[in-house]
Amino acid sequence: MNRTQYDYADYTPRQLEIIDTTLREGAQSSLMHDHAKYAFGTTDKIEIVRALILYGVKFIELFSPVVHPKERDDLAAIRETRDGLITQKGYTFLLAHVRCHPDDVAAAIDAGVDGLNLFFGTSLESQRHSHGKDLGQVARAARDLIEQVRSDYPHLIVRFSGEDAFRTPLDELCRVYDQVAPLVDRLGVPDTVGIATPDAIRRRMAQLAARYPEAEWEAHFHDDRGFALINALAGIDAGVRYMNTTLLGIGERTGIPSMTALLFNLFIEARHRLIDGYCLSESYPLNVLVADKLHMLVNDKEPVSLTNRTHTAGIHQKAMLNDPSTYEAHPLDRFGVTEAEILLGPLSGWNVIHYFLREIHYLRLDEETARRITGVFKERVVAEEAIERPAALLLDIARNDFGLESMEIPPAHQDRVMQNFAGPAKAMVGSRSIETHRIEAV
Repeated sequence: MNRTQYDYADYTPRQLEIIDTTLREGAQSSLMHDHAKYAFGTTDKIEIVRALILYGVKFIELFSPVVHPKERDDLAAIRETRDGLITQKGYTFLLAHVRCHPDDVAAAIDAGVDGLNLFFGTSLESQRHSHGKDLGQVARAARDLIEQVRSDYPHLIVRFSGEDAFRTPLDELCRVYDQVAPLVDRLGVPDTVGIATPDAIRRRMAQLAARYPEAEWEAHFHDDRGFALINALAGIDAGVRYMNTTLLGIGERTGIPSMTALLFNLFIEARHRLIDGYCLSESYPLNVLVADKLHMLVNDKEPVSLTNRTHTAGIHQKAMLNDPSTYEAHPLDRFGVTEAEILLGPLSGWNVIHYFLREIHYLRLDEETARRITGVFKERVVAEEAIERPAALLLDIARNDFGLESMEIPPAHQDRVMQNFAGPAKAMVGSRSIETHRIEAV
């Protein structure tokens, strides 16, 4: 293997380095249950890697090539894409997630990775039911392999993680880390089964930092308890510089922290030095990119999403028409969510219906008529026989049941009306929008 074009020893890490593992951890998501339909193809991987690099991610974790021959071939295509962006965005390091096994390591090195993310189970459960080795054997095997790698390939980035670290008692974890800490670039503390809490993370990291004061730390938190994001924030507070994330938070079981959600929260907390170098305005487009490849919408639990700027209740909709800050407290526009949705449906009040008919469709009506139309609309929109979209149904009621006519807008002023249709499925409300193509779900 040739020396990498950019030596890791020459790289000065930022205060927070995202290790994006969408194409490794994310590919283990249950969303990929139908491999033929949902698996990331070569083109998908290239597009995701390109987007991540342009976003500012400097570390991307991939599968070990021993997983499947296609992973080896895809890695070559990904490396070519990465190399083509070096002059534009600098170097991004490609890391292989590998077992502490000589065959895994050899395959990854032959494939041309920049680093090895080595792991070995250290919990009692792993010793008994996974690899079948005791901690003494684990420590020796890890040390011997890493020593060989360091001797033969000194330029490679090497990380070692005790898999299931938070179910491994501290003294037992340190039995292994004592052997490898002097040999690696960083040590990992993965919460593989999602049992950790912020307090447990702060305690464990303080203990490890005291024992290994020169070590750099990497963390990997699963969301089994719904704590992945807050655990990631706690880990950063406790001194973790390298954080594993995926786009949309996808991964094994309930996944790991969403990269954009993590950076969004750091931005809100005004921790700007931690998010230096990331192109935050591309956060939502990144989420849409991956969601599209999974044939789904951006998850409604993802903070950086259009869902987080969607308003359904009548009280919310009225306030949004007056001042969006009433129900939008966060600067999502800085993260690429530049529009909001007001969804017409059975919860909509007369205010938004009046606005929709008068300001969007230029129908001549007063407030009292809008109230009467709203009553009819609410009854019919939930009826079993109502098969029209809510927006189309509302227009039908206004025009045919109430006989509303269009106002005449002088041609010279038509282009000055902010609330004009931007297309067949979207109407603008200032810089916001009323979406009609998703109203059926309301």
